[in-house]
Amino acid sequence: MGKGITFIWLLLVLSTVQNTYAQTGKGVWLTDVASKALDTPQGIREAVLRCKAIGLEHIYVVVWNRGYTLYPSAIMEQRFGTKVAPRFSKFDMLSTLIQEAHQEGLKVHAWFEFGFSSSYQEEDGGHILLKQPSWKALDNQGKLVSKNGFQWMNAFLPEVQEFLLSLIVEVVENYDIDGIQGDDRLPANPSTAGYDPFTVELYKKEHNDQLPPKDYRDSTWVDWRAKKLNLFAQKVFETVKTVKPEVEVTMAPSIFPWSKEEYLQDWPTWVAKGWVDQIIPQVYRYDIQAYTTTLKTNLGFMPKGKEHLFVPGVLLKVDDYLPSESFLEAMIGANRELGLEGEVFFFYEGLKGREEFFSKKYSKM
Repeated sequence: MGKGITFIWLLLVLSTVQNTYAQTGKGVWLTDVASKALDTPQGIREAVLRCKAIGLEHIYVVVWNRGYTLYPSAIMEQRFGTKVAPRFSKFDMLSTLIQEAHQEGLKVHAWFEFGFSSSYQEEDGGHILLKQPSWKALDNQGKLVSKNGFQWMNAFLPEVQEFLLSLIVEVVENYDIDGIQGDDRLPANPSTAGYDPFTVELYKKEHNDQLPPKDYRDSTWVDWRAKKLNLFAQKVFETVKTVKPEVEVTMAPSIFPWSKEEYLQDWPTWVAKGWVDQIIPQVYRYDIQAYTTTLKTNLGFMPKGKEHLFVPGVLLKVDDYLPSESFLEAMIGANRELGLEGEVFFFYEGLKGREEFFSKKYSKM
């Protein structure tokens, strides 16, 4: 084969790779909020069978919510006196789900939904921060960081990082889990955070004794804090792979660059550095133009050659909202047009609201 022909052939191959991302991974988030699916073994069995029937392959199940684990945790019992969220004390929900899902050929990922958030709509930060007040994330007024109803631990504090990491390792070691997942709260902190004594001193040490900017949106200050959280993303990935190399590490952050500006999540770097097996940005939009634009923009932030790691998160239900069947079909169609063969739906209960679409159309798309 001549050099000219070889070069043209290579260009064609690269073009195909860049335009057809060979990515599968149809999945759904399964949560304990606005859902009773996880409350009984029967409900879990029903959820697994529903997911299998419509062609889903992955279940991302919440295991960390509002300062409690949804599985029996020796770490939580030792540190905070509560082994498991009371609602899930009757049986091991996670073990039951894994057994049922594996029996049907589905994978289960432990979703650490609350990440570095300690509570929701609790002004004091909930039981964790009441016992560990030094763990509080502080804003530039010296107040506990609270954003969109969520209260936050200090994601830059080594002790807090080690606590979250210990929970992740606990799940990986004790369960036949297929993956672990962080989202828009792991690794993350609102960009209003970082004014606690530890983080301020760390910044001063690296900046000739200068204080951090009072303006929490200052780009250099945002970048510095994002880089610190990047290191934690690396640590999570490397720790999990050391414990069980076959366990996947996925992240479901907010869309970029909003994710970095608001929550210090520089996820394109996580992908570029190889610290995730898959990235699932929350492309949550309410009309097809906004969805398609956001989808293409975020796909464009993927490092070249790693586009196949991108799987869009699709909003299926929140409160009383459900996308129309036509809008739902249009979003899946937009994914397929870009060569994306999978998506993850938020969340499980929405499957019931659009049962006809999922039972008759989705498996063919």
